[in-house]
Amino acid sequence: MKERIDACIDSLVDRLLDEQQEDGAWRYRFVESGMMTDCHFVVMISLLGITGRAEEVRKLAKRIRGRQDQDGAWRVYPDEKEGNISATIEGVLALFHAGDSLDAPHMRQALHAIERLGGAKRVNSLMTKFLLALAGYKSWPAFFPIPLALLLLPQSSPLHFFRFSGYARVHMAPMLVLGERKPRFANPNVPQLESLKGSRWLFASTSADDGAIDESWSAHLPRGPLDTLQEWASAWIHAPKMLKQRALDKAESYMRERIEADGTLYSYASSTIFMVYALVSLGYDQDDPLIRQAIDGLVTFFVPDGHGHHLQTTTSTVWDTALISHALQDAGVGHTHPAIMKAGRYVLGKQHNRVGDWALEAEHDIPGGWGFSHINTINPDIDDTTASLRAIEPLRGTIHEAGDAADRGLNWLLGMQNSDGGWGAFERNNNHPLIKWIPLEGADAAATDPSCADLTGRALEYLGNTAGFTNQLPFVQRAVQWLHNDQKPDGPWYGRWGVCFIYGTWAALTGLAAVGEKHDHPAIRKAVQWLLKIQRPDGGFGESCSSDIAMAYEPLNHSTIVQTAWALDALTAVHDKPNEAIMRATEWIVANQGRPSAHADYPTGAALPGHVYSRYESYPIHWPLLALSHARRKFGKLFPEILENDA
Repeated sequence: MKERIDACIDSLVDRLLDEQQEDGAWRYRFVESGMMTDCHFVVMISLLGITGRAEEVRKLAKRIRGRQDQDGAWRVYPDEKEGNISATIEGVLALFHAGDSLDAPHMRQALHAIERLGGAKRVNSLMTKFLLALAGYKSWPAFFPIPLALLLLPQSSPLHFFRFSGYARVHMAPMLVLGERKPRFANPNVPQLESLKGSRWLFASTSADDGAIDESWSAHLPRGPLDTLQEWASAWIHAPKMLKQRALDKAESYMRERIEADGTLYSYASSTIFMVYALVSLGYDQDDPLIRQAIDGLVTFFVPDGHGHHLQTTTSTVWDTALISHALQDAGVGHTHPAIMKAGRYVLGKQHNRVGDWALEAEHDIPGGWGFSHINTINPDIDDTTASLRAIEPLRGTIHEAGDAADRGLNWLLGMQNSDGGWGAFERNNNHPLIKWIPLEGADAAATDPSCADLTGRALEYLGNTAGFTNQLPFVQRAVQWLHNDQKPDGPWYGRWGVCFIYGTWAALTGLAAVGEKHDHPAIRKAVQWLLKIQRPDGGFGESCSSDIAMAYEPLNHSTIVQTAWALDALTAVHDKPNEAIMRATEWIVANQGRPSAHADYPTGAALPGHVYSRYESYPIHWPLLALSHARRKFGKLFPEILENDA
């Protein structure tokens, strides 16, 4: 068996070395399992009459068609039971604007699926609601659920714009402009779907012309907050034009100041698309350089996928390169190896040197973090920073600038620890309770940036295994205590940026072990028992994206390479000897590695529960490599004897 483990590790190492790019980076696809970005791009190009993009539309439409299921619906993750109403409506609109006839069999199937799923009144995605309003299928409310005036409130106010997460703000700024301007766009060559026979029911909506809040925009909000917002509505509707213009100018400036060099807003496709709509609504011409550059930037996110092309939400180049470099080093590739040196120089070149929004609440103002995408220069995050630090720390003696970069990165990380002891993703102490009043679906998941188990655990793993800190230090003790408090009663931790409880439990256990928590600690024992309970009969692990919606573990009907690697790594971290569960998980990975199947293709990246899940092309390669390398290093001499006895 040891020989098979060695062979599997060698195979993964060889593949990664072969696929490294000349500049030292690894460029793998970061693919949304749904089609939100694809659909929104296609409709935007059509509604705004942007010319010269027919080939891009054709390629995206081909992927959208290819991902329609046999029942006519589209899904945002493979095992979503009935289909997704928001994704299905977006798919129909996109293909219709791409030129597909409603009489085509796949379009008739899609229309029937929308009817079966309850029609547009069942839409619970804010992105889809905006798309329907922009295309003229849904009424804009006289008062948008969040007032544009929010941008004018000072930061001393109990509730202000910067209380929202950075990810939410760059979407909200253009959305608030659109909610105020209430534009309706139309392509004269594309008739309205509601005027076609048999499809009037498709986009029925409630008018809010009387100035009341349209509860179809905020149906989940309790009556009390809605009453408060109604009072805001009256005040804002009658506000002086000068005040409204000031708020519009503030939103426009906010967007323009956060445009990256490639033209995208904060390096996200979705925020960039809404920015384009917002700028046009403010009077920008479709040929304005800002709009042309934004669309050119979006096109650089295109990657082949299935039978067509996909518009990635962003690129994952820095993340992938840092993770892979670290995994290769853990597998035995020396830090002086040319591939590690090239990767190190690439990662070092992506360290941020600009002060961004993160500095508003940070305990320092010296940049030093890393971002997810290669074009991200102002929005660093905790996970990419610790990943990058793992990759460059061993290079202190071989690349001159590595030591200073590692010190700046560590300083930035420590300054971003939240007051509660944990770490969030992008900003410090961004979890204000008032945000729960805001009438946005998924506000608790996207509008704030609280401490979470996956990021806190990963930060501790870096601090312990790479930086050499232990749980004897007060700031480490605070993070450890936060994790103990966040553990679910039955043992796991919820992971916010991966699917979901396996991911969070892996991050927490590896982090706790790295800083010296005893393996027999009750929290660790409880988490181990939970992992043993959910291990599948084949030895692997598999969790459904629906866990993210239920907020409780939901098993998948098959194991996945990535989740099995996370579980194996977690168990390895908290055991001194390999047990049966470790052996079976190791065997499953070795037996299934490299086979193209659902084992590798299931989405394991999470972003917005029930709406956005992602498949990282790199994950089925480097996570198994890391887990097997850790198991071999810790248990290698014990593997042959135990496996031979089992046989």
